[in-house]
Amino acid sequence: MKIAVTGATGFIGRHVVRELNTRSVDVVSIGRQPLMQQTTKSGFRHVILDLSNYPANPYQYLGKPDVLIHLAWSGLGDFTSPRHTEQELPLHEAFLSDMLRAGLPSLLVAGTCLEYGMQSGELNETAATQPVTAYGIAKDTLRQRLQRLQKEHTFKLCWSRLFYLYGEGQASNSLLPQLRQAVESNAKVFNMSEGKQVRDYLPVERLAALITTLALTNEDTGIVNVCSGKPISVMQQVQYWLDTYNWSMDLNPGYYPYPEYEPMTFWGDRSKLDKILERSS
Repeated sequence: MKIAVTGATGFIGRHVVRELNTRSVDVVSIGRQPLMQQTTKSGFRHVILDLSNYPANPYQYLGKPDVLIHLAWSGLGDFTSPRHTEQELPLHEAFLSDMLRAGLPSLLVAGTCLEYGMQSGELNETAATQPVTAYGIAKDTLRQRLQRLQKEHTFKLCWSRLFYLYGEGQASNSLLPQLRQAVESNAKVFNMSEGKQVRDYLPVERLAALITTLALTNEDTGIVNVCSGKPISVMQQVQYWLDTYNWSMDLNPGYYPYPEYEPMTFWGDRSKLDKILERSS
């Protein structure tokens, strides 16, 4: 089996490629930059490709992969930016449509829990999407258009709806890197929100293993929550990191307001994911 990965040099992508390289598959790594760490694995190929300027037949150019794991997406520093609907959405729709029309048989795309919008509690894939951010709207629209495209072309679609991630290579403005920076700079306190909001966190290495398994399962799963399924408050998560890394830091909760585009309490129902994992074991 040959699996291609877009966004391969990004936060999630580098971990997915690393995980795929432990499996008995050929890997096509796709990114706008060269790889920082090369691999000697046979059947591995890295392709430098900008999705805004790709060859006429990208499917053939990428060696006709059996599965495409689509992780590429820019502008994640601001979920409310119109860039997501005005630039990213048409760019990714065009690329994926060209791949599918040329014969790509299976596609896994990274979605987002922000597609659920302001809904609270345990969120199931059957819930109607109600995105309120430009990023959530763009991703949800892309999913709907890909599902409509399935009526014209035969392909399997796994829409992997991701929740909150942390780990190596994460953006510096994310919670864990900010906490680490505060500790390493010997800051007196760590400024944060009140920390009472409840979320669903997953280490990126675990996510990479789950995405790899979903890709290798190669089923037409539709939407799948890829998450821990375990609600935890932000304050508890911060304390977990402090304990795990043996860091000492005084916290200053309430310094930052809560984001207006997220409900106070939500996490993912992962029963569908668990059933898929059980079948593939």
